[in-house]
Amino acid sequence: MKFLTFLACTSLGFATTIIQAQSTLFDPSIVHNPKDGVVKLYGAGGPHTAFRRVADVWGKKSGTKVEIIAGPESRWSADAQSDADVLWGTSEQSMTAFLETYKTFDHNKVNPIYIRPTVIAVQKGNPKNIQKFDDLLAKDISIIVTEGKGIYNTSGTGTWEDVAARKGSLSDVAGFRENIVSYSLGSGASFKAFKERSADAWITWPNWPITHADDMDMIYLADDRQIWRDVNVVISPNADPQAQAFLNFLISEKAQIIMKTEGWQR
Repeated sequence: MKFLTFLACTSLGFATTIIQAQSTLFDPSIVHNPKDGVVKLYGAGGPHTAFRRVADVWGKKSGTKVEIIAGPESRWSADAQSDADVLWGTSEQSMTAFLETYKTFDHNKVNPIYIRPTVIAVQKGNPKNIQKFDDLLAKDISIIVTEGKGIYNTSGTGTWEDVAARKGSLSDVAGFRENIVSYSLGSGASFKAFKERSADAWITWPNWPITHADDMDMIYLADDRQIWRDVNVVISPNADPQAQAFLNFLISEKAQIIMKTEGWQR
């Protein structure tokens, strides 16, 4: 009985610690009031480059200013709690984590709008001639992966494991893991590590090698290794009236053409 009591208390304490860690950015003193005549979208880096191109087109057409604010959440969290019309998540688990902090937003209103596959980014020219997943298991391969490490909200968390374990092979996971040289917090940090370490491969999303074509090439994974994650949006109940109009345009045929150039699909 004492052991069960200890286990229960330990589990409760651990769960409380996790909940506290997830909501450290939440500031109850901030009043959420996004109606300022500017449509503001906040989220992690990745979709932001394509979003900005779509926003430029829509802004010229509508006459309404759209701001796309991207990067590590800690840099924009306070501003988003104050004036975000829209949040985007670079995966479902990312959005779930966001909504622990941005409590005005309703998880029932989250809308998946695009999806993209995992890819292998390799150094420009592909000097190791990496063509498929199995090539990543060779002894002389160095790999970058994106991870949250339990403290950071990123769409890359667990993606490498999903890819490596896709066929149910423990040896694939173990072999891949032996070649990881950096667990980086977020895609921006992963890109930096990929360049600084001259790593052979990075499991990432298409938009990164597409928008950094001078630094890397892209290898698509076979269907039996492919992992897909979506990008999703949620609108504030207090959003500027034009925010929903922009979101409607963001999935229009014209916007889809722009988004597709950076690997986003519907």
